[in-house]
Amino acid sequence: MNVSFFVTCIADNALTNIGIQSIELLEKLACNVVFNPKQTCCGQPLANTGYHQKAKKSMRVLIDSLLEDECDYVVAPSGSCVLQVKEFLHFFRDEAEWAEKAALLAEKTYEITDFIVNVLKVTDVGASLNGRAAYHPSCHMSRLLGVKEPPILLLQHVKGLQLVPFKGQDKCCGFGGTFAVKMADLSGAMVAEKVQNIVDAGVDYVIGADGACLMNIEGRIKREGHNIRVYHIVEVLMMR
Repeated sequence: MNVSFFVTCIADNALTNIGIQSIELLEKLACNVVFNPKQTCCGQPLANTGYHQKAKKSMRVLIDSLLEDECDYVVAPSGSCVLQVKEFLHFFRDEAEWAEKAALLAEKTYEITDFIVNVLKVTDVGASLNGRAAYHPSCHMSRLLGVKEPPILLLQHVKGLQLVPFKGQDKCCGFGGTFAVKMADLSGAMVAEKVQNIVDAGVDYVIGADGACLMNIEGRIKREGHNIRVYHIVEVLMMR
Protein backbone atom coordinates (compact mmCIF):
# COMPACT_ATOMS: atom_id res chain seq x y z
CA MET A 1 0.00 0.00 0.00
CA ASN A 2 1.47 3.35 -1.08
CA VAL A 3 1.03 6.23 1.36
CA SER A 4 1.91 9.87 0.84
CA PHE A 5 2.91 11.40 4.16
CA PHE A 6 1.57 14.89 4.94
CA VAL A 7 3.93 16.08 7.66
CA THR A 8 2.05 19.28 8.78
CA CYS A 9 3.80 22.47 9.91
CA ILE A 10 4.07 21.54 13.60
CA ALA A 11 5.73 18.19 12.90
CA ASP A 12 7.99 19.68 10.23
CA ASN A 13 9.18 22.72 12.18
CA ALA A 14 8.73 22.10 15.90
CA LEU A 15 7.99 18.50 16.88
CA THR A 16 10.09 16.69 14.29
CA ASN A 17 10.06 13.43 16.22
CA ILE A 18 6.35 13.12 15.46
CA GLY A 19 6.99 13.14 11.72
CA ILE A 20 9.90 10.72 11.92
CA GLN A 21 8.10 8.22 14.13
CA SER A 22 4.89 8.47 12.09
CA ILE A 23 6.79 7.30 9.02
CA GLU A 24 8.54 4.56 11.00
CA LEU A 25 5.19 3.36 12.35
CA LEU A 26 3.59 3.28 8.91
CA GLU A 27 6.56 1.40 7.48
CA LYS A 28 6.37 -1.07 10.35
CA LEU A 29 2.76 -1.70 9.34
CA ALA A 30 3.91 -2.60 5.80
CA CYS A 31 3.14 0.71 4.10
CA ASN A 32 5.38 2.11 1.38
CA VAL A 33 5.69 5.75 2.48
CA VAL A 34 6.64 8.58 0.15
CA PHE A 35 7.23 12.20 1.10
CA ASN A 36 6.86 15.01 -1.40
CA PRO A 37 9.08 17.94 -0.33
CA LYS A 38 6.97 20.36 -2.39
CA GLN A 39 4.20 20.20 0.21
CA THR A 40 3.49 23.22 2.40
CA CYS A 41 1.01 24.49 5.00
CA CYS A 42 -2.66 23.51 4.62
CA GLY A 43 -3.53 27.19 5.02
CA GLN A 44 -5.55 26.76 8.19
CA PRO A 45 -4.13 29.74 10.15
CA LEU A 46 -4.80 32.12 7.27
CA ALA A 47 -8.22 30.63 6.53
CA ASN A 48 -9.35 30.81 10.15
CA THR A 49 -8.28 34.45 10.33
CA GLY A 50 -10.29 35.37 7.23
CA TYR A 51 -7.49 35.61 4.65
CA HIS A 52 -9.10 33.10 2.32
CA GLN A 53 -7.47 34.14 -0.95
CA LYS A 54 -3.98 34.02 0.56
CA ALA A 55 -4.81 30.68 2.17
CA LYS A 56 -5.90 29.25 -1.17
CA LYS A 57 -2.44 29.87 -2.64
CA SER A 58 -1.00 27.53 -0.03
CA MET A 59 -3.86 25.06 -0.47
CA ARG A 60 -3.20 24.77 -4.22
CA VAL A 61 0.46 23.94 -3.63
CA LEU A 62 -0.46 21.31 -1.06
CA ILE A 63 -3.14 19.74 -3.25
CA ASP A 64 -0.81 19.35 -6.22
CA SER A 65 2.08 18.02 -4.13
CA LEU A 66 0.01 15.41 -2.29
CA LEU A 67 -1.69 14.21 -5.47
CA GLU A 68 1.47 14.21 -7.57
CA ASP A 69 2.73 10.80 -6.46
CA GLU A 70 -0.66 9.14 -7.07
CA CYS A 71 -0.57 7.19 -3.80
CA ASP A 72 -3.46 5.15 -2.46
CA TYR A 73 -3.79 7.30 0.66
CA VAL A 74 -2.52 10.49 2.27
CA VAL A 75 -1.84 10.24 6.01
CA ALA A 76 -1.03 12.95 8.56
CA PRO A 77 -0.35 12.96 12.33
CA SER A 78 -2.87 15.75 13.01
CA GLY A 79 -6.65 15.63 12.97
CA SER A 80 -6.77 19.41 12.75
CA CYS A 81 -4.78 19.58 9.52
CA VAL A 82 -6.65 16.63 8.03
CA LEU A 83 -9.92 18.42 8.78
CA GLN A 84 -8.62 21.45 6.90
CA VAL A 85 -7.83 19.29 3.88
CA LYS A 86 -11.35 17.86 4.05
CA GLU A 87 -12.68 21.43 3.90
CA PHE A 88 -10.72 22.44 0.80
CA LEU A 89 -13.74 21.64 -1.35
CA HIS A 90 -15.65 24.42 0.41
CA PHE A 91 -13.00 26.97 -0.57
CA PHE A 92 -12.86 25.81 -4.21
CA ARG A 93 -16.55 25.09 -4.79
CA ASP A 94 -16.69 27.74 -7.53
CA GLU A 95 -13.51 26.59 -9.30
CA ALA A 96 -14.31 23.36 -11.16
CA GLU A 97 -10.74 22.16 -11.75
CA TRP A 98 -9.61 22.76 -8.16
CA ALA A 99 -12.87 21.49 -6.70
CA GLU A 100 -12.29 18.15 -8.46
CA LYS A 101 -8.74 17.95 -7.14
CA ALA A 102 -9.84 18.95 -3.64
CA ALA A 103 -12.51 16.25 -3.60
CA LEU A 104 -10.02 13.60 -4.70
CA LEU A 105 -7.53 14.62 -2.01
CA ALA A 106 -10.19 14.77 0.69
CA GLU A 107 -11.38 11.25 -0.13
CA LYS A 108 -7.94 9.68 0.32
CA THR A 109 -6.67 11.74 3.31
CA TYR A 110 -6.71 10.24 6.82
CA GLU A 111 -5.54 11.13 10.32
CA ILE A 112 -2.97 8.49 11.25
CA THR A 113 -4.88 6.64 14.01
CA ASP A 114 -8.01 6.58 11.85
CA PHE A 115 -5.93 5.15 9.01
CA ILE A 116 -4.34 2.45 11.17
CA VAL A 117 -7.61 1.28 12.72
CA ASN A 118 -10.12 1.74 9.91
CA VAL A 119 -8.00 1.22 6.77
CA LEU A 120 -5.22 -1.11 7.91
CA LYS A 121 -7.59 -2.81 10.41
CA VAL A 122 -4.91 -2.85 13.14
CA THR A 123 -5.57 -2.13 16.82
CA ASP A 124 -2.46 -3.65 18.43
CA VAL A 125 0.91 -2.46 17.10
CA GLY A 126 2.90 -4.25 19.80
CA ALA A 127 3.71 -1.16 21.87
CA SER A 128 4.36 -1.10 25.61
CA LEU A 129 4.54 1.68 28.20
CA ASN A 130 4.03 1.23 31.94
CA GLY A 131 2.02 3.82 33.83
CA ARG A 132 -1.18 5.83 34.04
CA ALA A 133 -2.12 8.08 31.14
CA ALA A 134 -4.67 10.78 30.39
CA TYR A 135 -5.80 11.04 26.77
CA HIS A 136 -6.64 14.52 25.51
CA PRO A 137 -9.17 14.43 22.64
CA SER A 138 -8.37 17.51 20.54
CA CYS A 139 -11.39 19.51 19.39
CA HIS A 140 -11.00 19.48 15.59
CA MET A 141 -10.15 15.79 15.50
CA SER A 142 -12.89 14.53 17.81
CA ARG A 143 -15.72 17.02 17.30
CA LEU A 144 -15.44 18.00 13.64
CA LEU A 145 -13.42 15.26 11.94
CA GLY A 146 -15.24 12.68 14.07
CA VAL A 147 -12.18 10.58 14.93
CA LYS A 148 -12.84 9.49 18.51
CA GLU A 149 -12.47 5.73 18.92
CA PRO A 150 -9.31 4.90 16.91
CA PRO A 151 -6.78 6.53 19.27
CA ILE A 152 -8.52 5.00 22.30
CA LEU A 153 -8.51 1.53 20.74
CA LEU A 154 -4.80 1.78 19.96
CA LEU A 155 -3.91 3.01 23.44
CA GLN A 156 -6.01 0.29 25.08
CA HIS A 157 -3.74 -2.27 23.41
CA VAL A 158 -0.50 -0.68 24.65
CA LYS A 159 0.91 -3.19 27.14
CA GLY A 160 1.25 -1.81 30.68
CA LEU A 161 -0.66 1.41 29.98
CA GLN A 162 -3.72 2.34 32.04
CA LEU A 163 -5.98 5.01 30.54
CA VAL A 164 -7.42 7.26 33.24
CA PRO A 165 -10.48 9.49 32.67
CA PHE A 166 -10.35 12.99 34.12
CA LYS A 167 -12.70 15.88 34.77
CA GLY A 168 -13.31 18.07 31.74
CA GLN A 169 -11.60 15.59 29.44
CA ASP A 170 -13.63 16.68 26.41
CA LYS A 171 -13.04 20.41 27.00
CA CYS A 172 -10.77 22.47 24.76
CA CYS A 173 -7.20 22.98 25.98
CA GLY A 174 -7.40 26.64 24.97
CA PHE A 175 -5.00 26.55 22.03
CA GLY A 176 -7.25 26.96 19.01
CA GLY A 177 -4.48 28.31 16.77
CA THR A 178 -4.76 32.08 16.49
CA PHE A 179 -7.29 32.03 19.36
CA ALA A 180 -4.40 31.54 21.79
CA VAL A 181 -2.84 34.76 20.47
CA LYS A 182 -5.94 36.91 20.12
CA MET A 183 -7.56 35.75 23.38
CA ALA A 184 -4.44 34.98 25.41
CA ASP A 185 -5.96 35.49 28.87
CA LEU A 186 -8.94 33.23 28.14
CA SER A 187 -6.69 30.65 26.48
CA GLY A 188 -4.41 30.64 29.51
CA ALA A 189 -7.31 30.10 31.86
CA MET A 190 -8.57 27.19 29.77
CA VAL A 191 -5.24 25.36 29.68
CA ALA A 192 -4.74 26.02 33.41
CA GLU A 193 -8.05 24.28 34.12
CA LYS A 194 -7.18 21.42 31.79
CA VAL A 195 -3.80 20.85 33.42
CA GLN A 196 -5.21 21.02 36.94
CA ASN A 197 -7.75 18.34 36.07
CA ILE A 198 -4.97 16.18 34.61
CA VAL A 199 -2.85 16.64 37.74
CA ASP A 200 -5.81 15.75 39.95
CA ALA A 201 -6.21 12.47 38.04
CA GLY A 202 -2.77 11.35 39.22
CA VAL A 203 -1.31 10.34 35.87
CA ASP A 204 2.22 9.82 34.64
CA TYR A 205 1.55 10.83 31.04
CA VAL A 206 -0.63 12.99 28.83
CA ILE A 207 -1.18 11.58 25.36
CA GLY A 208 -2.82 13.28 22.40
CA ALA A 209 -2.94 13.20 18.62
CA ASP A 210 -2.46 16.87 17.72
CA GLY A 211 0.96 18.39 18.30
CA ALA A 212 -0.24 21.98 18.74
CA CYS A 213 -2.58 21.06 21.60
CA LEU A 214 0.17 19.02 23.21
CA MET A 215 2.60 21.94 23.00
CA ASN A 216 0.06 24.11 24.79
CA ILE A 217 -0.61 21.56 27.53
CA GLU A 218 3.05 20.67 27.97
CA GLY A 219 4.01 24.33 28.26
CA ARG A 220 1.61 24.78 31.17
CA ILE A 221 2.73 21.54 32.83
CA LYS A 222 6.37 22.63 32.68
CA ARG A 223 5.66 26.14 33.96
CA GLU A 224 3.86 24.68 36.95
CA GLY A 225 6.61 22.11 37.56
CA HIS A 226 4.53 18.93 37.36
CA ASN A 227 6.28 15.62 36.76
CA ILE A 228 4.07 14.52 33.87
CA ARG A 229 5.41 13.51 30.46
CA VAL A 230 3.56 14.59 27.32
CA TYR A 231 3.56 12.35 24.24
CA HIS A 232 2.02 12.36 20.80
CA ILE A 233 0.27 9.04 20.27
CA VAL A 234 2.69 7.92 17.54
CA GLU A 235 5.55 8.22 20.04
CA VAL A 236 3.71 5.89 22.40
CA LEU A 237 2.85 3.44 19.63
CA MET A 238 6.54 3.16 18.77
CA MET A 239 7.61 2.40 22.36
CA ARG A 240 8.83 -1.03 23.40
